[in-house]
Amino acid sequence: MDAEAAQPRPRPEYVRLTFWVAYVGILATLNYGIRISRGNQKVALNGVYSFSTFANGTAFYALSLGIVLLICIHRFDLLALRRPPSWLRALGLGAGVMVAILVWEAAISKLPLPESPSREQGLANVHWEPKHAAAFAANFVLLAVIAPIVEELTFRGSGQSLLGFLGRWPSIVLVGVAFGLAHGLVEALLVLVPFGMALAWLRDRTNSVVPGMFVHAFFNGAALISIVFR
Repeated sequence: MDAEAAQPRPRPEYVRLTFWVAYVGILATLNYGIRISRGNQKVALNGVYSFSTFANGTAFYALSLGIVLLICIHRFDLLALRRPPSWLRALGLGAGVMVAILVWEAAISKLPLPESPSREQGLANVHWEPKHAAAFAANFVLLAVIAPIVEELTFRGSGQSLLGFLGRWPSIVLVGVAFGLAHGLVEALLVLVPFGMALAWLRDRTNSVVPGMFVHAFFNGAALISIVFR
C-alpha cells in the first residue's frame, strides 16, 4: 500500500471550510456575472499595457490573500507553504506536470470551440508595443509572480488542506473544479480545471504549494510572452 495513502485523513475544519467555499463561490459568481453582463463585448486586449491593470490586479490579489490568511488564522500550516521533502523529486514531478499540461493544451487547441481559451481570457491578438514596455513588465510581474503565489495559497494551499478530510482524489478534483470556476470562464474550463487538478496532484505528492507556484508561474509567464512576441 502507498505509504502516503495510508496516512490518516485530517480532521474536518467545517467553519474554515465554509468561509473558503463562500469566498470561492462569491468570486465565481462575480466573475460569471461580469462575463454575462459583458455579453459578446470583447475584453480590452491591450490590458497588459495598462498600469491600471497592474494596480487593480495587485489590489485584488492583496484582498484575496488577506481573506485566505484570515481563513487560516492560527492554522497557517493549512497553506502548505513549506519546502518539499526533496527538491529533486519535486523538480521531476513538476516537469511531468508541465509536459502533461502542454500536451493537454495542444489537444484542446484542436477542438472546434466557439472561442479559444486564450481569446476568452482577452489574451489573444496582443502584439509587442515597445513604448509600453514598463507597463508590460509590471503586468508580467502581476500575472507570472503575484497571481501564481496567491492562487496557489488559495486553492492548493488552504482549499486543498480544508478538503483533505474527503480523501486524496476527491480533494484534488474539487480543488481543480473550484479553481476553474473561480475564473468565471466557459471554454477555458477545459484547460483550467485539468490545470488546477494537476497542480493539486503536485501539491499532494510534494506536500507543498511551492513547486506548484513555480509551475503556475512558468505557464502564466510563458503564455503571456508567447502571445505578445509571436
